[in-house]
Amino acid sequence: MNIYQHFREDERDFIDTVLAWKDDVDHQFAPKLTNFLDPREQFIVASIIGQNDDVAYSFFGGGEVVERKRCFLYPSYFKPDVEDYRISLFQIHYHQKFNTLDHRQVLGSLMSIGLGREKFGDILFDNGIIQFFADSDLKDYVMMNFESVGKATIKVDEIPLENALKATDIWKESMETVSSLRLDVVLSALLNMGRSKSRLLISSGKVKVNWREEESSSFLCEPGDIISIRGYGRIKVMAVEGKTKKDKWRMTVGLLK
Repeated sequence: MNIYQHFREDERDFIDTVLAWKDDVDHQFAPKLTNFLDPREQFIVASIIGQNDDVAYSFFGGGEVVERKRCFLYPSYFKPDVEDYRISLFQIHYHQKFNTLDHRQVLGSLMSIGLGREKFGDILFDNGIIQFFADSDLKDYVMMNFESVGKATIKVDEIPLENALKATDIWKESMETVSSLRLDVVLSALLNMGRSKSRLLISSGKVKVNWREEESSSFLCEPGDIISIRGYGRIKVMAVEGKTKKDKWRMTVGLLK
C-alpha cells in the first residue's frame, strides 16, 4: 500500500522524516524526541506510527491543553517521563502600564532572534501575563538574547511547568455536513456565507491553514487542520466521518471565536 496516497503532496518530506524516526527507534532501540509539531503534523505521526507493536509514541507540549507539542517516540517497553520532553516554560516581564503586547508580536520577536517556529510551543496570555514553552536546550540562548518585543524592553525568567497559565480557549464541537472538503466550501458552510465571499477571503490572504497562508480555494481540508479566518475566528477539523447517502461529507469540527 502506498502510504503517500493518504496525505497531501506537499507533506511527503515530513512523512519520510516520520518514517525515518520510526526506523531509527526500531533498529537502534533508542528513543527519539522531535521538535514542536503543529496539530496536523501530530495527526500524521499518529497515523503512520499507529498501533505499532515495537514503536510507541506520546505527545506533550508543556501544559494540559496546548496545540503545539513535542513527540517522544520510544521502544514499546520504555516508559517516558515529563523530563524526557525537554520543555521549559518562560514568563515575560515588561511594563504593562506602558505596553500592550499581542501574540503576533511575541511570535515575531522570538523568530527574530533566530528561533525556528519548531523550537518553541504555545504562547499563553492572561490579563497581561505572557508565557511560552520552548526547547530546554535553548534555555540559555533565550534568556540571553530575548530582550524586546516590539518597542517594549523585556526580561525573561524560567518558571516551573506547573505554573503554566490555563488555556482559556474552548472549542465548540459540532457535526457538520458539507458537499465537498474544499476550503471555500467548508468556510461557506460553517460561516454561513456565500461561496463568492469565502473565495474572496481566501484569495485576499485572510485565511491561514495550520498557520500558513492559503490562497487556493480548492485546498482540501483534512483531520488535524486548523483554519484561521481573520475577523471570524478559527475552525479545527476534528475528524472526517465519511459520506452520507446523498454523497455529502460528514465532519466533526470545533469552532473558536
